[in-house]
Amino acid sequence: MKAVVLAGGYATRMWPITKHRPKMFLPIGDSTVIDRIFAELEADDRIDEVYVSTNERFAADFEAHLADSEFEKPQLSVEETTEEDDKFGVVGALAQLIDRENVDDDLLVIAGDNLISFDVADFLDYFESQDAPTLAAYDVGSREKAKSYGLVELEGERVVDFQEKPDDPNSTLVSIACYAFPQDSLSLLPTYLEEGNNPDEPGWFVQWLQNRESTYAYTFEGAWFDIGTPESYLDAVAWHLDGDSLVADSATLEDATIGDNVHVMGEVTLENTAIDHAVIFPEATVRNADVRRSIIDEGTHLEDLDLAGALIGAHTTITNGSPQ
Repeated sequence: MKAVVLAGGYATRMWPITKHRPKMFLPIGDSTVIDRIFAELEADDRIDEVYVSTNERFAADFEAHLADSEFEKPQLSVEETTEEDDKFGVVGALAQLIDRENVDDDLLVIAGDNLISFDVADFLDYFESQDAPTLAAYDVGSREKAKSYGLVELEGERVVDFQEKPDDPNSTLVSIACYAFPQDSLSLLPTYLEEGNNPDEPGWFVQWLQNRESTYAYTFEGAWFDIGTPESYLDAVAWHLDGDSLVADSATLEDATIGDNVHVMGEVTLENTAIDHAVIFPEATVRNADVRRSIIDEGTHLEDLDLAGALIGAHTTITNGSPQ
């Protein structure tokens, strides 16, 4: 079995934090979003190759990241895009990858910005037991949230309807961008695209596919985070830290108050500052400040201000509320 980790997005909703780094590299505790996925795929003997589907802009970043990692399975497969407007759509890019890499096996497809509480191995066990297209589904608990995802309707465990980003969802059970396809189902991708169907989200392909062959849902409880916004990233960090905080040994704290769910990275300096539900990247300096639910990028210098719900880009200086 092969696996594809989708890592081609530009995460424009999280700029400037993700303008020059893939959002999959955002830290979750001592690991990163995508490394949590790589670790599970590395440990599963059913997966013999892992293709990391990314774009030309971030290809060098992924190449360096993989070279420094202990993972042996992941290898880059680069789509020829450098901007959001150039993208082929996820389904289009997946079809190209299958052709480019001559994939001729069952395939696991998982978004690289997925933080999930279930074991991927359990999902693959379920897929093997059904021997049919399978998706992972999660109850987001809100019809408003469900509007942003692919809505799944089930009879038992079989998918009987799938609506991508419905305006008026009739339930809160959604697909989470984790799919497994038998080899025979993948052969239908060219037909899907040749018919002029939507090449963007995989859910559109699933909606089309479930009308042609039995498709099943692996439902799970626990936690799931689609890390595409600053809020969802901070929520994922909070879930991982579970009320604790993580402060690097090399950080300098003087009269600093560290609240819940705070991650302070290496060489950070905090003076006369209170931090709560925030992530502070390396070599940032924060003095005389109150920082809540914010992300402060590396090399930033902040003084004499209060922040809530802020994203501060790398190497920014703000003193008395004025950017320098």
